[in-house]
Amino acid sequence: MTISQVGFPELLRTQSYTASTPIVMERFDKNAIVARGVEMEYRSGDESSLVLRGIDLEIPQGEIQLLMGPSGSGKTTLLSILAGILTPTGGNVRLLGQDITSMSRQQLAQFRLKNIGFIFQGFNLFPALTAAENVEVALKVKGIRGNARRQQARELLHQVGLGDRVNYLPRDLSGGQKQRVAIARALAGDPKLIMADEPTASLDSHSGHTVIELLHHLAKESGRTVLIVTHDPRLLDSADRVVYLEDGVIRNPEHAHSKQLVGCRK
Repeated sequence: MTISQVGFPELLRTQSYTASTPIVMERFDKNAIVARGVEMEYRSGDESSLVLRGIDLEIPQGEIQLLMGPSGSGKTTLLSILAGILTPTGGNVRLLGQDITSMSRQQLAQFRLKNIGFIFQGFNLFPALTAAENVEVALKVKGIRGNARRQQARELLHQVGLGDRVNYLPRDLSGGQKQRVAIARALAGDPKLIMADEPTASLDSHSGHTVIELLHHLAKESGRTVLIVTHDPRLLDSADRVVYLEDGVIRNPEHAHSKQLVGCRK
Protein backbone atom coordinates (compact mmCIF):
# COMPACT_ATOMS: atom_id res chain seq x y z
CA MET A 1 0.00 0.00 0.00
CA THR A 2 1.39 3.40 -1.00
CA ILE A 3 1.05 6.83 0.56
CA SER A 4 -1.45 7.87 -2.09
CA GLN A 5 -3.56 4.79 -1.42
CA VAL A 6 -3.43 5.14 2.36
CA GLY A 7 -4.69 8.70 2.70
CA PHE A 8 -4.78 10.67 5.95
CA PRO A 9 -7.80 9.09 7.72
CA GLU A 10 -6.50 5.58 7.10
CA LEU A 11 -2.96 6.59 8.06
CA LEU A 12 -4.24 7.86 11.39
CA ARG A 13 -5.72 4.47 12.13
CA THR A 14 -2.29 2.86 11.67
CA GLN A 15 -0.71 5.19 14.20
CA SER A 16 -2.22 3.80 17.40
CA TYR A 17 0.06 2.91 20.31
CA THR A 18 -0.22 2.74 24.06
CA ALA A 19 1.62 4.40 26.90
CA SER A 20 3.55 1.17 27.37
CA THR A 21 4.94 1.30 23.83
CA PRO A 22 8.77 1.28 24.04
CA ILE A 23 10.28 4.66 23.30
CA VAL A 24 12.61 4.56 20.31
CA MET A 25 15.66 6.64 21.13
CA GLU A 26 17.12 8.60 18.22
CA ARG A 27 20.75 8.83 17.21
CA PHE A 28 21.40 11.70 14.85
CA ASP A 29 23.97 12.10 12.11
CA LYS A 30 24.22 14.55 9.23
CA ASN A 31 21.80 12.52 7.13
CA ALA A 32 18.14 12.49 8.08
CA ILE A 33 17.35 9.71 5.59
CA VAL A 34 19.66 6.88 4.52
CA ALA A 35 18.62 3.98 2.27
CA ARG A 36 20.94 1.08 1.50
CA GLY A 37 20.26 -1.55 -1.14
CA VAL A 38 16.49 -1.02 -1.04
CA GLU A 39 14.55 -3.41 -3.24
CA MET A 40 10.83 -3.95 -3.68
CA GLU A 41 9.41 -6.99 -5.40
CA TYR A 42 5.72 -7.64 -5.98
CA ARG A 43 4.47 -11.16 -6.59
CA SER A 44 1.27 -12.30 -8.27
CA GLY A 45 0.98 -16.06 -8.50
CA ASP A 46 4.07 -17.38 -10.24
CA GLU A 47 5.01 -13.97 -11.62
CA SER A 48 7.09 -11.31 -9.91
CA SER A 49 7.97 -7.72 -10.66
CA LEU A 50 11.02 -5.93 -9.25
CA VAL A 51 9.90 -2.32 -8.81
CA LEU A 52 12.98 -1.00 -6.98
CA ARG A 53 16.46 -2.32 -7.68
CA GLY A 54 19.10 -1.72 -5.03
CA ILE A 55 18.39 1.92 -4.18
CA ASP A 56 21.12 3.79 -2.26
CA LEU A 57 20.16 7.25 -1.08
CA GLU A 58 21.33 9.82 1.49
CA ILE A 59 19.40 12.99 2.35
CA PRO A 60 21.07 15.47 4.72
CA GLN A 61 19.10 17.08 7.50
CA GLY A 62 17.42 20.38 6.68
CA GLU A 63 17.37 19.87 2.90
CA ILE A 64 14.66 19.65 0.27
CA GLN A 65 15.05 16.60 -1.93
CA LEU A 66 12.94 16.01 -5.02
CA LEU A 67 12.21 12.51 -6.28
CA MET A 68 11.37 12.71 -9.97
CA GLY A 69 10.89 10.33 -12.87
CA PRO A 70 8.32 8.98 -15.32
CA SER A 71 5.07 7.37 -14.25
CA GLY A 72 5.61 3.80 -13.10
CA SER A 73 9.26 4.37 -12.21
CA GLY A 74 8.71 3.48 -8.53
CA LYS A 75 8.75 6.98 -7.01
CA THR A 76 5.73 6.66 -4.73
CA THR A 77 6.75 3.12 -3.76
CA LEU A 78 10.15 4.43 -2.69
CA LEU A 79 8.57 7.33 -0.79
CA SER A 80 6.25 4.88 0.97
CA ILE A 81 9.21 2.73 2.00
CA LEU A 82 11.19 5.74 3.23
CA ALA A 83 8.11 6.81 5.21
CA GLY A 84 7.78 3.41 6.86
CA ILE A 85 4.43 2.62 5.25
CA LEU A 86 5.78 -0.19 3.06
CA THR A 87 8.43 -2.71 4.11
CA PRO A 88 11.06 -3.34 1.42
CA THR A 89 11.79 -6.87 0.32
CA GLY A 90 15.51 -6.07 0.50
CA GLY A 91 17.83 -3.51 2.05
CA ASN A 92 17.25 -1.15 4.96
CA VAL A 93 16.21 2.42 5.74
CA ARG A 94 17.51 4.65 8.52
CA LEU A 95 15.55 7.73 9.54
CA LEU A 96 17.07 10.15 12.05
CA GLY A 97 19.68 7.54 12.92
CA GLN A 98 17.20 4.69 13.49
CA ASP A 99 16.85 1.57 11.33
CA ILE A 100 13.10 1.58 10.73
CA THR A 101 13.20 -1.71 8.81
CA SER A 102 14.13 -3.53 12.03
CA MET A 103 11.37 -1.95 14.14
CA SER A 104 8.24 -3.73 15.28
CA ARG A 105 4.94 -2.46 13.88
CA GLN A 106 4.21 -0.79 17.21
CA GLN A 107 7.59 0.94 17.35
CA LEU A 108 7.30 2.03 13.73
CA ALA A 109 3.81 3.49 14.28
CA GLN A 110 5.14 5.50 17.21
CA PHE A 111 8.19 6.65 15.28
CA ARG A 112 6.07 7.84 12.34
CA LEU A 113 3.65 9.60 14.63
CA LYS A 114 6.42 11.51 16.37
CA ASN A 115 8.77 12.24 13.49
CA ILE A 116 6.98 12.31 10.11
CA GLY A 117 4.42 14.68 8.66
CA PHE A 118 2.58 13.67 5.47
CA ILE A 119 1.28 15.88 2.65
CA PHE A 120 -0.92 14.38 -0.08
CA GLN A 121 -1.84 15.45 -3.60
CA GLY A 122 -5.57 15.23 -2.87
CA PHE A 123 -5.37 17.21 0.42
CA ASN A 124 -7.35 14.48 2.28
CA LEU A 125 -9.18 16.94 4.50
CA PHE A 126 -12.30 15.95 6.43
CA PRO A 127 -15.07 17.83 4.56
CA ALA A 128 -17.31 18.33 7.61
CA LEU A 129 -14.53 19.83 9.73
CA THR A 130 -13.19 23.37 9.65
CA ALA A 131 -9.58 24.14 8.80
CA ALA A 132 -8.75 24.37 12.50
CA GLU A 133 -10.60 21.14 13.31
CA ASN A 134 -8.73 19.30 10.54
CA VAL A 135 -5.44 20.31 12.14
CA GLU A 136 -6.78 19.48 15.61
CA VAL A 137 -7.42 15.88 14.50
CA ALA A 138 -3.68 15.37 13.95
CA LEU A 139 -2.83 17.11 17.23
CA LYS A 140 -5.31 14.92 19.10
CA VAL A 141 -3.72 11.76 17.72
CA LYS A 142 -0.37 13.05 18.95
CA GLY A 143 -1.76 13.38 22.48
CA ILE A 144 -2.35 17.14 22.63
CA ARG A 145 -5.59 17.99 24.40
CA GLY A 146 -7.95 20.83 25.31
CA ASN A 147 -7.06 24.50 24.91
CA ALA A 148 -3.47 23.66 23.97
CA ARG A 149 -4.73 21.70 20.95
CA ARG A 150 -7.03 24.49 19.80
CA GLN A 151 -4.34 27.12 20.25
CA GLN A 152 -1.68 25.11 18.42
CA ALA A 153 -4.05 24.45 15.50
CA ARG A 154 -4.62 28.15 15.08
CA GLU A 155 -0.93 28.92 15.40
CA LEU A 156 -0.10 26.39 12.70
CA LEU A 157 -2.72 27.83 10.36
CA HIS A 158 -1.33 31.29 11.00
CA GLN A 159 2.14 29.95 10.19
CA VAL A 160 0.95 28.85 6.73
CA GLY A 161 -0.86 32.12 6.08
CA LEU A 162 -4.41 31.03 6.94
CA GLY A 163 -4.95 32.84 10.21
CA ASP A 164 -8.14 34.34 8.78
CA ARG A 165 -9.50 30.99 7.54
CA VAL A 166 -9.48 28.90 10.73
CA ASN A 167 -13.26 28.42 10.75
CA TYR A 168 -13.69 27.79 7.03
CA LEU A 169 -14.82 24.41 5.75
CA PRO A 170 -12.77 22.82 2.94
CA ARG A 171 -15.55 23.54 0.42
CA ASP A 172 -15.05 27.27 1.08
CA LEU A 173 -11.28 27.16 0.48
CA SER A 174 -9.33 27.33 -2.77
CA GLY A 175 -7.08 24.46 -3.81
CA GLY A 176 -3.99 26.27 -2.61
CA GLN A 177 -5.63 27.07 0.73
CA LYS A 178 -6.65 23.43 1.18
CA GLN A 179 -3.08 22.34 0.58
CA ARG A 180 -1.85 24.88 3.13
CA VAL A 181 -4.29 23.40 5.66
CA ALA A 182 -2.80 20.00 4.81
CA ILE A 183 0.69 21.40 5.38
CA ALA A 184 -0.37 22.86 8.74
CA ARG A 185 -1.72 19.43 9.66
CA ALA A 186 1.57 17.82 8.61
CA LEU A 187 3.37 20.18 10.99
CA ALA A 188 1.31 19.03 13.98
CA GLY A 189 3.64 17.86 16.74
CA ASP A 190 6.68 19.48 15.09
CA PRO A 191 7.93 16.49 13.03
CA LYS A 192 11.51 16.48 11.80
CA LEU A 193 10.63 14.91 8.44
CA ILE A 194 8.02 15.99 5.88
CA MET A 195 7.04 13.49 3.16
CA ALA A 196 5.02 14.95 0.28
CA ASP A 197 3.40 13.08 -2.61
CA GLU A 198 2.78 15.41 -5.59
CA PRO A 199 1.83 18.37 -3.35
CA THR A 200 1.39 20.85 -6.23
CA ALA A 201 -0.04 18.58 -8.93
CA SER A 202 -3.62 19.84 -8.65
CA LEU A 203 -2.77 23.51 -8.10
CA ASP A 204 -2.62 26.45 -10.50
CA SER A 205 0.60 28.35 -11.01
CA HIS A 206 0.01 30.96 -8.29
CA SER A 207 -1.14 28.44 -5.67
CA GLY A 208 1.64 26.05 -6.60
CA HIS A 209 4.24 28.78 -6.16
CA THR A 210 2.84 29.65 -2.72
CA VAL A 211 3.06 26.02 -1.61
CA ILE A 212 6.58 25.70 -3.01
CA GLU A 213 7.76 28.74 -1.07
CA LEU A 214 6.12 27.42 2.07
CA LEU A 215 7.82 24.03 1.76
CA HIS A 216 11.15 25.77 1.19
CA HIS A 217 10.60 27.84 4.32
CA LEU A 218 9.83 24.71 6.34
CA ALA A 219 13.17 23.20 5.41
CA LYS A 220 15.39 26.24 5.57
CA GLU A 221 13.95 28.21 8.47
CA SER A 222 12.84 25.33 10.67
CA GLY A 223 15.56 22.75 9.95
CA ARG A 224 13.15 20.10 8.73
CA THR A 225 14.01 17.63 6.00
CA VAL A 226 11.51 17.60 3.13
CA LEU A 227 11.23 14.77 0.60
CA ILE A 228 8.89 15.41 -2.32
CA VAL A 229 7.70 13.11 -5.09
CA THR A 230 6.82 15.37 -7.99
CA HIS A 231 6.53 15.85 -11.73
CA ASP A 232 6.38 19.62 -11.23
CA PRO A 233 9.42 21.47 -12.65
CA ARG A 234 8.40 24.57 -10.65
CA LEU A 235 9.88 22.92 -7.56
CA LEU A 236 13.38 22.64 -9.03
CA ASP A 237 14.58 26.07 -7.96
CA SER A 238 13.55 25.38 -4.35
CA ALA A 239 15.32 22.02 -4.13
CA ASP A 240 18.78 21.32 -2.78
CA ARG A 241 19.10 18.22 -4.91
CA VAL A 242 17.12 15.95 -7.21
CA VAL A 243 16.98 12.17 -7.49
CA TYR A 244 15.79 10.88 -10.84
CA LEU A 245 14.25 7.42 -10.72
CA GLU A 246 13.76 5.37 -13.87
CA ASP A 247 12.82 1.69 -14.08
CA GLY A 248 13.43 1.32 -10.36
CA VAL A 249 17.01 2.61 -10.55
CA ILE A 250 18.48 6.01 -9.66
CA ARG A 251 19.88 7.64 -12.79
CA ASN A 252 22.23 10.57 -13.16
CA PRO A 253 20.34 13.57 -14.56
CA GLU A 254 22.79 13.75 -17.47
CA HIS A 255 21.68 10.30 -18.57
CA ALA A 256 17.99 10.68 -17.76
CA HIS A 257 16.98 12.67 -20.86
CA SER A 258 15.43 15.34 -18.64
CA LYS A 259 16.91 18.83 -19.03
CA GLN A 260 14.40 20.15 -16.46
CA LEU A 261 16.69 18.85 -13.71
CA VAL A 262 19.30 21.47 -14.59
CA GLY A 263 19.25 24.44 -12.23
CA CYS A 264 18.44 22.80 -8.92
CA ARG A 265 20.48 23.92 -5.95
CA LYS A 266 23.65 21.94 -5.24
